[in-house]
Amino acid sequence: MIRKARAVWRGTGRAGNGTLSSDSGVLANTAYSYKTRFENEKGTNPEELIAAAHAGCFAMALAFQLQAAGFTPAELNAEAAVSIDAEGQGFRITRSALTLRAKVPKLDEATFRRLAGEAEKNCPVSKVLKAEITLDAKLIP
Repeated sequence: MIRKARAVWRGTGRAGNGTLSSDSGVLANTAYSYKTRFENEKGTNPEELIAAAHAGCFAMALAFQLQAAGFTPAELNAEAAVSIDAEGQGFRITRSALTLRAKVPKLDEATFRRLAGEAEKNCPVSKVLKAEITLDAKLIP
């Protein structure tokens, strides 16, 4: 399976701008720029997209883990906060902090923690990131 996305950039790094598009059409000439990445201008940025990918990947991986263990989640609410820090002349993604709030009937805390940890380690996005990954998982009654 191969998934594709395209970036088109025009101009310099700080003054330029670009668009991102994906084969699925979810991203269709979506604006990104220095200001959407390092300031708060409307649009997206690579780190936000990585955060969305990590949160989505982790939630789905956990759903599969729970299903295999005989549990059906009512809701898995996952958030990834991706940090980008200066490194040398450029930048590096240094961390992805996962936060999970889960409603899973009949699931005990120990099993929940074990399955959440396995999902975090085995989700494909976790495997590809060369950054520290943390997980704060809570089971909600």
